[in-house]
Amino acid sequence: MEVARHERLIAKGGCRLDLDHYLEALIRKPGAFPGATALEQARSAGRFTPVHYAWWTQAQKVHGERDGTRALIEVLLLGRHIPHEYLVAGLATALRAGTLTADAVALEARKAAQAEDEPAGLGPSGIGAGQPSGTVTFLHEWKLSHLPPDTRPLPSVTPYDQLLRRRRADDGAHREEEAQ
Repeated sequence: MEVARHERLIAKGGCRLDLDHYLEALIRKPGAFPGATALEQARSAGRFTPVHYAWWTQAQKVHGERDGTRALIEVLLLGRHIPHEYLVAGLATALRAGTLTADAVALEARKAAQAEDEPAGLGPSGIGAGQPSGTVTFLHEWKLSHLPPDTRPLPSVTPYDQLLRRRRADDGAHREEEAQ
């Protein structure tokens, strides 16, 4: 069973850090993330793209520096289950839509993967079905679209209106009796 695979280093005494190995520690200490050597190495290797950086910058503006960084680390943790190219596509779509949460990125990344797996000419099925490519489906909307139709009659306030009319009529009659 293979546990890990690392790139061979040519330089004597060289060091290669994998950002993924530090994410659990960095999510607890997000202040250490911007200066992390592993982050710099991920940038030079092309694993931390300009799209990642743009999403992170916007997330920090919206959620604050600490929470925006935590959101990015949650997105990077998704990379353990979602291929890199789909994760970047999900980041780009979520950034365009202004949805700066890991859930939105995961949903969009899965939609990108699903769209690629489907034969040409057919629209995406499942999550975001019937929507043009590049649009964001919010998770609550997706859940609502997959519920069975509600066949119950619409609520009516007619019985309450009748009670109010009867009360007004009773109040009017009561006041006439007091006036006499």
